Amino acid sequence: MIKLPVAAPDLSGKEEEYAVDAIRSTWISSTGPYVQQFEDLFARLCGTKTAIGVCNGTVALHLALLALDIRPGDEVLVPSLTYVATANAVRYVGAEPVFVDVDPNTWCIDPTMIEQRLTQRTKGIIPVHLYGHPADMDAINHIAGVHGLWVVEDAAEAHLAKYKGRSTGKLAPIGTFSFYGNKIFTCGEGGALTLDDPHLELRIRTLRGQGMDPQRRYFFPVTGYNFRLTNLCCALLCAQLERRDAIIQVRRQIFATYKEMLADISGIGFQPTATWAEPSPWLFSVTVEEKQYGISRDKLMAILAEHGVETRPFFIPLHRLPPFRQKSRERNETLPQTDALSSKGLNLPTYNNIATDDLSYICDIIKKAKRLSVK
Repeated sequence: MIKLPVAAPDLSGKEEEYAVDAIRSTWISSTGPYVQQFEDLFARLCGTKTAIGVCNGTVALHLALLALDIRPGDEVLVPSLTYVATANAVRYVGAEPVFVDVDPNTWCIDPTMIEQRLTQRTKGIIPVHLYGHPADMDAINHIAGVHGLWVVEDAAEAHLAKYKGRSTGKLAPIGTFSFYGNKIFTCGEGGALTLDDPHLELRIRTLRGQGMDPQRRYFFPVTGYNFRLTNLCCALLCAQLERRDAIIQVRRQIFATYKEMLADISGIGFQPTATWAEPSPWLFSVTVEEKQYGISRDKLMAILAEHGVETRPFFIPLHRLPPFRQKSRERNETLPQTDALSSKGLNLPTYNNIATDDLSYICDIIKKAKRLSVK
């Protein structure tokens, strides 16, 4: 029986009040005042002219690629160390994801490796702000500019993170976000795109709403999709974003407590932070160096699970997953940093309602794990 989950939502604000208000108003679908309220607030927080709510983060990526007219035969560079949605969205439009290794100093796509992966078919780059840490966007945008490529931020895990003082979602022509149940801000399922370009906004809003002409109701000049976000979901997001500072502060304290309690354990490493980054405190991530620590990452996870603590391993490298590995092999992709991090990283329970005693309990197990047995 799991005692401490790896993630849990914090719904202790006005979520219930706003959700009930949306229900009583009968505006529970994709129109209603909370939709506009959320989009306006989130755009302000990201520093963009607009935000567009959609039904999940994967859809946000899909819409971005559709709006940028990515087609079969095109290639898009993505890090291999990320959630599968990043590459899946590329496949949705018939293009091929090409995998790039990560920088050990950020765990994000390594800009120095990007140009090695370019071909005549390369159309763009999707840097992922992995586990809340921003990618080196100035370097990435410079490379994109030199080669005439577009850039889409995958900020699904990095709500309100900062890169050189600038918010995620504002660091490329399009930013994409997820509000899944394990994210810092959540409505269960949801997502958003952030952008400044009015022409891209019109195209994305049209595609999101079944392709209907915004000036002529029920006239559909293009094939579109039903990717809208509901007023009910936006009610929850408005309540979450209202107390954003308090939510993030609690999570930063959780991160600080973990670091203090685990600081002196040989073989346990922490997520690096670049000098120019202010990461979003999503999930607290550690690495396990088996030789120094004494047992493997997987053995530690099993011991924690035996004691009621849920953890998550780092993502399996995308270039090793069945849908992508054959193409990756044909391209002779070698990604040593991705492989190493994937094999030794895990995420520990991180959510606002976790107690300090629970953090002590988790860290005590990690300290004593070598002496504990797995049934």
